[in-house]
Amino acid sequence: EVQLVEYGGGSVQAGGSLRLACVTSGYTFSRWCMGWFRQVPGKEREGVAAIDSDGRKRNAASVNGRVAIYQDETKNTVYLQIDALIAEDAAMYYCAADHFCGPVMKGTPRFKGQGTQVTVSS
Repeated sequence: EVQLVEYGGGSVQAGGSLRLACVTSGYTFSRWCMGWFRQVPGKEREGVAAIDSDGRKRNAASVNGRVAIYQDETKNTVYLQIDALIAEDAAMYYCAADHFCGPVMKGTPRFKGQGTQVTVSS
């Protein structure tokens, strides 16, 4: 059974940095695209960043220059870091896994975690 569990989140000050971790189990990294999407109530899901099985990365324009995604296969963990946080970064963040990065970036992956809430305080 594939499981994704997010860690991190909480309240972060504007201008600060956010670091989330997603611990995975039940599958092998080498065959999946991993990533993160976020959602604010009443708005559509927004893909944040993804990394495929070849290590190629992509991210949303809204976090361009502020985001890093990387994985530690020895720990079955995928990390997301966003720097210079702004109010618009506040959302529920979900870890996502799919055979392809398209669904991850659309927020419609085959598997996702329960989510972790991020608030940005001014």
